[in-house]
Amino acid sequence: MISALNRLVELVEEHLAEELDVDGLAKGLGTTEYHLRRMFSSLAGMPLSEYVRRRRMTVAAADVVRGGEDLLGIAVRYGYGSSEAFGRAFRAVHGAGPGDVRRDGGPLRTQPQLRFRLTVEGNIPMDTRLVDRPAFRLVGHATRVPLIHEGVNPHIQQHIAALPPEEHLRLKALSDTEPAGLLQVSDGLDPDAAEGSALTYLHGVALGQDTAVPDGLDAIELPAGMWAVFRTSGPHPQALQTTWAATATDWFPSNPWRLRPGPSIVAILERADDFSTATCALWLPVEPA
Repeated sequence: MISALNRLVELVEEHLAEELDVDGLAKGLGTTEYHLRRMFSSLAGMPLSEYVRRRRMTVAAADVVRGGEDLLGIAVRYGYGSSEAFGRAFRAVHGAGPGDVRRDGGPLRTQPQLRFRLTVEGNIPMDTRLVDRPAFRLVGHATRVPLIHEGVNPHIQQHIAALPPEEHLRLKALSDTEPAGLLQVSDGLDPDAAEGSALTYLHGVALGQDTAVPDGLDAIELPAGMWAVFRTSGPHPQALQTTWAATATDWFPSNPWRLRPGPSIVAILERADDFSTATCALWLPVEPA
């Protein structure tokens, strides 16, 4: 996976002035666009699209400062249809328009070319199991929320708090298959996983494929497939978020599996009364790499 990401970075450099065919690149690297984007954003700390934009504007800045060519010509060369569109992208990266930078020589905010390296410490083993599941469904109450990488997501908190206590008990009683109990489900996440991007959050349970969905509940149908299940324990949600990040930095680069499209599922196995600590099971849909 690390070599694939570094080859992707090289290909970005070779095609800076072109529309990047990420799907074609992923196939050429022996993986999928979904997995490549998810791993890139997790390890780089930014979506692939944002990295491409920053690198494109970093290289374009040299042409702007150098002079000798009108700004429209530079804009067209880097894939923009007008100097206005180019100017907006340039200002978003550098904090100043290309005309100002040409006159003053700055300010410039350079995005270095990334290099991915795998460092294996081996001192924090990951408690993982692989589960081959038949088709099942997730049912409960769904809403759209923004993605927040660290800390508690207040939008999810509000959604759960709005449900009456008896509804939590009703949902829990419906559960009839793995993952058992009340579940926190994140679905429809953009592969770039950008902070603030929208996703569907479902508070619910897992049902067998043949179990009918009760009236008034949302449902997510899941095909048969493999799941990697990571057990986490400690301060909540920090321990869960740390393990989530470690799947990208440690587990996927070291194991012959890759993410496939589908929701991530968190089952709360044990927790303190105030939810300050918890033991969880993080379910991620995977397929052979």
